[in-house]
Amino acid sequence: MSRLDSMLRRLTAQRDGLNWAAAQVADLPGAALDIGLGNGRTYDHMRKIMPHRRVLVIDRVLQCHASCVPPQEDFLQGEADAMLVGLAGAEIALAHYDLGFGDEVQDVAEAARMSPLVKGVMAAEGIVVSGQPLVGFAELPPPEGIPEGRYRFYRIRP
Repeated sequence: MSRLDSMLRRLTAQRDGLNWAAAQVADLPGAALDIGLGNGRTYDHMRKIMPHRRVLVIDRVLQCHASCVPPQEDFLQGEADAMLVGLAGAEIALAHYDLGFGDEVQDVAEAARMSPLVKGVMAAEGIVVSGQPLVGFAELPPPEGIPEGRYRFYRIRP
């Protein structure tokens, strides 16, 4: 498989997974959270599929596409761990975790380290969608059409 094909599969799984997750939490109160804004594609998709929900964003630097800049009050600039500590107890209905260094070993270790902080901001029955494996969550099978392990889905159990 080419790198382009792999990227398309990953982005399709991400989009389809976010669509599925948004439907799963449709009746749950609370904001959504994009952990890792990057160029803003995921944030843009989240605000389109959940127009009734506030979408908070965490990233070190605001360097996204101009059409994807979140409102100032929704952009939490800084290190993700500090921002998540500040959001503890926020009752987030849907979170997307997308932090990474581009090195699988380092990314998996960082996701494990960040897992308790992510869990600390989530509402009971909320869903976390992640490209990295998280620790201490109830993992759900992927939605239909998304290959096992391509993207991960977690439900917050009280």
